[in-house]
Amino acid sequence: MTDQPRIAVVLPCYNEEAAIAETVAGFRAALPGATIYVYDNNSSDRTAEIARGAGAVVRSERQQGKGHVVRRMFADVDADIYVMADGDLTYDPKSAPAMVALLVDEQLDMVVGTRQHDAAEAYRGGHVLGNKLFTSLLSGLFGRSFSDIFSGYRIFSRRFVKSFPVLSAGFEIETEISVHALELKMPVGEVETAYGARPEGSASKLSTYRDGWRILRTIATLYRIERPVLFYGSVGALILGAALLLAIPLVLTYLDTGLVPRFPTAILITGMSIVAVLCFFTGLILDTVTRGRREVRRLAYLAHPAPGR
Repeated sequence: MTDQPRIAVVLPCYNEEAAIAETVAGFRAALPGATIYVYDNNSSDRTAEIARGAGAVVRSERQQGKGHVVRRMFADVDADIYVMADGDLTYDPKSAPAMVALLVDEQLDMVVGTRQHDAAEAYRGGHVLGNKLFTSLLSGLFGRSFSDIFSGYRIFSRRFVKSFPVLSAGFEIETEISVHALELKMPVGEVETAYGARPEGSASKLSTYRDGWRILRTIATLYRIERPVLFYGSVGALILGAALLLAIPLVLTYLDTGLVPRFPTAILITGMSIVAVLCFFTGLILDTVTRGRREVRRLAYLAHPAPGR
């Protein structure tokens, strides 16, 4: 990395004509040397035209969904430091220099902008509760977490971006980003940043229940993939526990009479025990596969220099 790192501001956008010009101007003022990219995701308004007029480099992604846009941005844009935010002016561009400085000075791979809000319309109460619940769930499953796992305001190093496969399609992308950092044990940091209400004419694309379900499903999927021994071991333990409960009356009857009167139940218990053992061994086999995948991602991560070097 040179003395002056190349900074790219990447803004995924969908129908943000009311805010995109001011968002671009804000990041240009905060990071004068950065190149600002706006990735338009099939907007039906003048988002692309206004962003281009504001001086941003405008590109498009046809597959609908924030995850698809992030995948395209990370693949196409070449930089040393990536600043990702939304194009709706809810995140404060003035926080970007401090976040970039923290990334470089401490040689971190990701800095998360933890949202602090005063206006009730900026962050609905249900979303605050959901964020806390999912953050606690992620911490319980993966051992540690962040204060705000759903923040879309993040600073990345090049080695984070180029080692991150991006498999999500929609708003669950922030969860996948968080798990990627946790699993590779990357050095990360957090900076509190103001979070404001959308300007008039800009509407949220987040569906509370639909996207909440997708995020929950993503966490479960990532846990299955990244923690196969615990996932399949838990399933096996539940099945084995149920088999043992069913077996107690049969064992007591056998000890009392020497007979096994309920052969269907005995066969069921045998089958459940076999499935439980198969679950345990499935977890062990997949753990080897997961370890190999993690080593490949770690090698891809190490192929790039640390921030500030």
